Amino acid sequence: MMGAAWLVARKDLAIEFRTRTAFFSALVFAVLALCIFYFAWDESIIAPAQRAPGVLWVVLAFSALLGLQRSFSIEEHDRGIDALLVSPISREAIYLGKAIGNLLFLCAIQLITIPALALFYNLPIGRPLMVVTAIVLLAMIGIVAVGTLFSAMAVNTRLAELLLPMLSLPFFVPILMNAAQATTRVLADRPLAESWPWLKILIAFDLVFVVACTLAFPFTLEE
Repeated sequence: MMGAAWLVARKDLAIEFRTRTAFFSALVFAVLALCIFYFAWDESIIAPAQRAPGVLWVVLAFSALLGLQRSFSIEEHDRGIDALLVSPISREAIYLGKAIGNLLFLCAIQLITIPALALFYNLPIGRPLMVVTAIVLLAMIGIVAVGTLFSAMAVNTRLAELLLPMLSLPFFVPILMNAAQATTRVLADRPLAESWPWLKILIAFDLVFVVACTLAFPFTLEE
C-alpha cells in the first residue's frame, strides 16, 4: 500500500514541480501575510515575539487551504481521478498518496515561512525554533489528514473553493488551538514540560484523524 501511495504522491509532486502555480500562490500569501501582520500592530504595545505564535498559525492554516485545494482539482483535467480508481491499487493508497504529497508540499512552504517569521519577528535561532518546527510538522499531519479528505468531497461540487474551507476549518480548530498553546510556551522560553500536555493532545488528534480519514475516504468516492 505504501509503495502505491508513494507513486501517487510522486505523480502529484511532479505535476506541481512543472507548474509551480499552487506553490508560489501559497508562498506569496504566507510571506505577504507575515509582512501585513508585522506592520499592523504597534511594537510599543505588543512585542513582535509575542505576536509571532498567533501570526504563525493563522498564516499556516490559510496557506494550507490554498495547497489542499489543488489536491484533487488537478485530477479534474481529463478525468484523471477515473484512471486512479480503475488502477490496481486500493482507494486507501490513493488517499495516503494524496496526503503524503500534500504534506511534502506544505513542508516546502514552511521551510521558507518559518525562517521568514524568525526574521520579521526577531525570534531566537536555535532550540526554540527547532521545537516550533517540530510542532508545525505535527500540526500539518492533522491538517493534511482532514483537508485531503474534504478536498476529495468538495472537488466535484460547484462551490468547491467555498466548501473546502467551510468543511475543514472547524476540524482545524482543535489542531491549531493545541499547536498555538504549545508554540506560545516554547517561544516564551518556558520549560518543554509545560508544552507537553498540549503536544499529547495534538498527537492524539493526529492519530485519530489519520486513521478515521483513511477509513472514510473510500466512501467519499462512491456515486
